[in-house]
Amino acid sequence: MSDGHDGDRYGGGEYENDDRDIPAAGQERTFAALPPAHGRGFAESWWGRAWLKALEDTALDGQQLKRGRRFAREGRVGAVSVRPGRITAVVRDGDSSTYRSDVLLQELSEADWERLLGMAVERAGHIAALLDREMPPHLVEDAAAAGVELLPGIGDLDPECTCDAWDHCPHTAALCYQVARLLDQDPFVLLLMRGRGERRLLDELQIRIAARAAGHDASGPADPADGSVAATGADGRGVRADEAFAARDILPPLPSPPSLPAEPGPAPSLDTETEPQDGVDPTALEMLATDGAARAHRMLAEALSPGHEQQPLPAVLTPQQDAVRLVAEALPEPSITKRLISGSGRRPSELDAAVRAWRYGGVAALAVLEEEWTPDTEALARARARLAEAWEEGERPRLRSTGNRWTDVDGGVQLRYGRDGRWWPYRKEGERWVPAGPADDDPAAALGGSGGPED
Repeated sequence: MSDGHDGDRYGGGEYENDDRDIPAAGQERTFAALPPAHGRGFAESWWGRAWLKALEDTALDGQQLKRGRRFAREGRVGAVSVRPGRITAVVRDGDSSTYRSDVLLQELSEADWERLLGMAVERAGHIAALLDREMPPHLVEDAAAAGVELLPGIGDLDPECTCDAWDHCPHTAALCYQVARLLDQDPFVLLLMRGRGERRLLDELQIRIAARAAGHDASGPADPADGSVAATGADGRGVRADEAFAARDILPPLPSPPSLPAEPGPAPSLDTETEPQDGVDPTALEMLATDGAARAHRMLAEALSPGHEQQPLPAVLTPQQDAVRLVAEALPEPSITKRLISGSGRRPSELDAAVRAWRYGGVAALAVLEEEWTPDTEALARARARLAEAWEEGERPRLRSTGNRWTDVDGGVQLRYGRDGRWWPYRKEGERWVPAGPADDDPAAALGGSGGPED
């Protein structure tokens, strides 16, 4: 097992030459020589102990292992080079002679890597650990269940040394013991020996996570250099929350939200050659679609305005209130208006007043139209104080109060006091009081700004 290096000696811990292939960037790591090890246990981590068990199960000569363990404990192993399929170091013997020692480990095939990465992406715990640059021990069991053996088995560690030993000699044994200490520090060393450096492994894992988040499976060798992903289809099941969270640092950022359109989009036309089913009114459906688009546009504009999060939630409309809103905002055709009059629970003249109120102030104005209430002592005192302050001496109209309503005894105007402390102007048309303008905190301004309803 000399591989063309029989008898070559190395001095000063440096190789004289190495005719093996140079690995790709990121596919070789060199670790500085470790100081002498003290204490009874040589490996402290689960990965280090698992590696040593594989070594001790593989070697035939226990005495050689003992000498190798002593060499490693005494700090006789130089810098360790790790690359796919091979670990290499110069080991100093007891007589100060140095030997190049290599231990070969079979690389995983492309199919093995596909199974391993596919298994890792299916388990959120593995994703989170690997992206945090941790190697969970149960990865070995899950990999084995997927048909991939990560740890070396009996006969998998193939030694080569310039001392011409045919089995593990003290030098290759010392190298393996030193690798156990490296695995204590970084278990990704094992995966590099199996064929994937840490950076390449994480890149390929991230590609699969991104593909899964997008609803695809990545299969076949992926090239992290060009970011390509081979998609085999989507299962339509979405992504688990823990998997999405584990991939939070590697998924591309969300695109910027689109700008608000200048106006709502047009409603679809239902004027087709297909006859509607019984009870379906295409004109009413078109009106509802147009109204829905207008409301959505308005709600989005309000949501994007500064301070929107401080505003109270809008009131939920009753069917009767929504019927008034539709007549006021959607401007339906007469046939639809008749249906809305019925749905609103009002007579046509009552609906007309309600529509005026809605156009002046929405739900609040509608409540002022329909509700007469008596302010309590504190609210009544505030209302009277505002009325006294609103006009100059001698200009105040003569107002007679009934509940929350103050009526001008010399003219056909009225002020209604809302529960929110605002004043709403009304005027008399025939025998009915109808809304005459928007609300104002100042009763004089409300009464002076009253005008005809918006048609």
